[in-house]
Amino acid sequence: MTDTTLTITVLGCGGSSGVPLIGGADGRGAWGECDPNEPRNRRTRASIVVQAPDKRRLLVDTGPDMRNQLIANGIPYADAIFYTHAHADHIAGLDDVRPFNWALERPIEIFGTETTLSEIHGRFDYAFRPWTPKDAFRPGVEPRFIKGGERQEIIGLLLDVFEQDHGKLNSLGFRCGGFAYCTDVVYLTDDVLSLLEGVDTWMVDCLQLKPHSAHAWLDRVLEWRERIQPRRTILTHLGPFMDWSTLEKMLPEGIEAAFDGLTFTAPGLIAS
Repeated sequence: MTDTTLTITVLGCGGSSGVPLIGGADGRGAWGECDPNEPRNRRTRASIVVQAPDKRRLLVDTGPDMRNQLIANGIPYADAIFYTHAHADHIAGLDDVRPFNWALERPIEIFGTETTLSEIHGRFDYAFRPWTPKDAFRPGVEPRFIKGGERQEIIGLLLDVFEQDHGKLNSLGFRCGGFAYCTDVVYLTDDVLSLLEGVDTWMVDCLQLKPHSAHAWLDRVLEWRERIQPRRTILTHLGPFMDWSTLEKMLPEGIEAAFDGLTFTAPGLIAS
């Protein structure tokens, strides 16, 4: 029987400024309501790696913390990159994909909407130029435009990709068999909720407890969860008012807060 197990590593689960934010009375960080003595409250910007059964890796977003995240989790490179959208906390680490090029000996494929990849092109024009091993001083990428509502094969994984409302722009989420990832989202359509129904493990944006114009909050996530009925729900993109220990005590069974370095498995959908 073909192995379909995905291994997911949470590189980061913080909001756009991470936790703690720059600042604080002593200059060592503004923690909001997060206990600085709880290591799981120290959050870098949101990103994950999805490892396929054949050990190839899909990196989701390249935030400004990417270099340290990959080193901390023992991940030397990725085989492809999926971009959810072009906000800085999800793309600013692109220059650090140079070691990926060295390992692969070619440009790395990056997947995203035409809008997202065009925005990234505007900020990192030099990465989109033709690349050879002689260009090792800079990154090299090969853009691959994708759309919501389509099934995409990326490194042998079959991803059902969908658009999400992120306030002033749309982001992309995806489902791969029994795993789904929905970061940076405030509203999901009925069609997307239907697509997510019955997923085994669902990782979803939950910035804070109170309503927000661009990010899901806890009550909204709980409403979606009632419809989707996942076995396991993991909250990500957590802001400085989402203390890990407090959440552990208040969340219902089957739902938990992520933390940087969390690793778990889920059944995927693999191309034959």
